[in-house]
Amino acid sequence: MEGFFTLRHFEFALAAFAAALIAGWFAFWALLDEGALDALYRSTVTISLTGIDTRPGTTGGEIATIVLILAGMAIYAYLAGVLFELIARGTVTGAWAERRRRRTIDRLRDHYIICGYGRVGRRVAAEFRQAGVPYVVLDLDADAIEAAREAGELCVEGSGTEDGDLEETGLANARGLVISSDSDVDNLYIALTARTDRPDLLIVARASTEEAAAKLRRAGADRVILPYTAAGQELAKLVLRPQVAAFLDVVTSAGGPDIQLEEIEVTAACGQSGKSIRELRVRHDTGALIIAVQRRDGTFETTPSPDTALATGDVLIAVGTQDELRALEDLFHPREAVAG
Repeated sequence: MEGFFTLRHFEFALAAFAAALIAGWFAFWALLDEGALDALYRSTVTISLTGIDTRPGTTGGEIATIVLILAGMAIYAYLAGVLFELIARGTVTGAWAERRRRRTIDRLRDHYIICGYGRVGRRVAAEFRQAGVPYVVLDLDADAIEAAREAGELCVEGSGTEDGDLEETGLANARGLVISSDSDVDNLYIALTARTDRPDLLIVARASTEEAAAKLRRAGADRVILPYTAAGQELAKLVLRPQVAAFLDVVTSAGGPDIQLEEIEVTAACGQSGKSIRELRVRHDTGALIIAVQRRDGTFETTPSPDTALATGDVLIAVGTQDELRALEDLFHPREAVAG
């Protein structure tokens, strides 16, 4: 019968084996003129079907031997069936895979969590995959979990609203959380839980209405996206400003080979804090163009002049080719300390 054997049946078979071994031990001890150790030895070699080196000297001993051999054969046949069924159904291999998945998540650092593997969540995962950043998918829907596994995603089954769901995704070591469920209520609860556990976590959430978006922001979401509103704005831009929309599509496309946008933080370790864009010769040495600077207080300075001084904690928004942006990242890469 499909699904008949389980791990509990395997445990039952082992218990039956132990019971038969002990029963044979006491039977031989009582029926034959043998010590406890000799009786245990006889019971062990009999039930293991390896044969015995001496024939029991009494009729009772022979009957006990026959019964024990038949019991051993039945238990071994049952165990073989259980093991075959468990392996065929993937119970054993599934347990191994689950342990590997758990170890992989435990080793993750600075990864992202995607709550909800619907159309929005799958697109987010594709962008993360393209960017080469680690992430974990969390979803409760069976179809979504199956799709995630088929795509080779590192996934956890859960809604995010239950205690422990986010913990299983490695929330303690995560860098950011994307909440893309279809339910505004679930998204609100997830955002509130994540912000309580990780005050420093970057949280981006999806909302279906402006009211839900406002509540998500109060719950701790750093950014809230309204897909339907964003789609309407995009359609309007395509009609009203088609060339601007075409340019933005080029610079924001994850796969765009020519021009891309990047953000780079000015750290104390890079040694460039306090210098101006002109002093750093950004355009001349890297070819990239800094189009905005976000200050530590969250304000933006758009189209900064060459005399704009950069401070620790500033985030540069730059545009350029992959090679130009890579050169700009190298310019602001932390410098190694030189031993005195």
